[in-house]
Amino acid sequence: MGRSPHAVPVTQTEIRVRRPHWAWFVAGVAFIALVGAAGFRAAPSVLIDPLHHEFGWSTATISTAVSINLLLYGLISPFAAALMERLGMRRVVSGALVLVAAGSGLTVFMTESWQLLLLWGVLVGVGTGSMALTFVATVTSRWFVRHQGLVSGVLTAAGAAGQLVFLPVVANLAAHSGWRTASLVISFTALAVVPLVLIALRDHPSEVGTTAYGATADIPLPAKTGRIATRALQVLGRASRTGTFWLLAGGFAICGASTNGLIGTHFVPAAHDHGMPTTTAASLLALVGLFDVVGTIASGWLTDKIDPRWLLGAYYSLRGASLLVLPHLFAPTTEPPMWAFIVFYGLDWVATVPPTVALCRRAFGADGPIVFGWVFASHQVGASIAAVGAGLIHDHQGSYDLAWYLAGGLCAAAAVMSLRVTSQGLGKARTAS
Repeated sequence: MGRSPHAVPVTQTEIRVRRPHWAWFVAGVAFIALVGAAGFRAAPSVLIDPLHHEFGWSTATISTAVSINLLLYGLISPFAAALMERLGMRRVVSGALVLVAAGSGLTVFMTESWQLLLLWGVLVGVGTGSMALTFVATVTSRWFVRHQGLVSGVLTAAGAAGQLVFLPVVANLAAHSGWRTASLVISFTALAVVPLVLIALRDHPSEVGTTAYGATADIPLPAKTGRIATRALQVLGRASRTGTFWLLAGGFAICGASTNGLIGTHFVPAAHDHGMPTTTAASLLALVGLFDVVGTIASGWLTDKIDPRWLLGAYYSLRGASLLVLPHLFAPTTEPPMWAFIVFYGLDWVATVPPTVALCRRAFGADGPIVFGWVFASHQVGASIAAVGAGLIHDHQGSYDLAWYLAGGLCAAAAVMSLRVTSQGLGKARTAS
């Protein structure tokens, strides 16, 4: 059949337009790396009982390793963001995965508690911290103009997905094959992600001859500086002169205390205290991750449409209320009220991240990813304090009840702080930065 004289020829440019934008490939690789980082970081929570039984270490001692892990996971973040500006995301993420593999794999040789602090605490903490949520802020700032909130939500949900994938696997491996097998699986999995990062992750749209998704012009990279720590500290100095920064950092510290530090670290042993099998409790915590995927993506979508400050106020208020009732829900079996808590807490778990990233980006402009790194550092400081504090409460009182009640009250304070951001004014923060 002959070609119609009226047919319009398809140009190579039009063919290229139909291909998926490279930003989606970058987001996909980032999702996989973030899944791994979250799973690797969360794994020690299901190893508390096996390590206690083999070595006789107290809950507080093991929780200290988790606390160091959480603390470094946050404190490394702003420096990792600055390092990504200097060396690129691909090199930083690849190196971080190798560090995690080393920290996890070497635990099979440990015999003393200080080695646990060094390996699971320091090495895994630094490695996973280099792939923390500042990585999300960097990817979305460089690669997306359209759908920034939604993509932030999806990538943040990778943390929940990591928990969903790894916790039941690690718990079952620890229960049936020993904690050493679980540690080696984590190590090999981290190494397996490295080739994918090296092949597919790109640092900036200009590397592949395109612009950020939804952009009408190229978004330049921040100027490189040889002093990574100086860059991170200078940004902190500017941001810390604003009330907006301290309100966001304070609220996010409470966010970390009430999620990673308390529920993420102590939910499994707390449920076990009430007669629930460790594997069942770990599966419940994984379900929190499942619903968190839904909640965080929805939060990202809402962040594009609703004032992020009001979203944060609502999230913290509801989270605090749920923590106040949690001590009454533990039982040897999973009853309907506990299922309701798991669903609700899952939806709320890190729904706070997309609105917080958006506020940092709006208030501090090009410095936004590094500012968020410092805000996220406060998140992990709160998580670290809660991880150790709850362990001490358990060792001295024989239960976690007081820890749940204190966290519930702090969440109410975080809600007030988030709403106070409105009166501080984002314009002032933007000027100061």
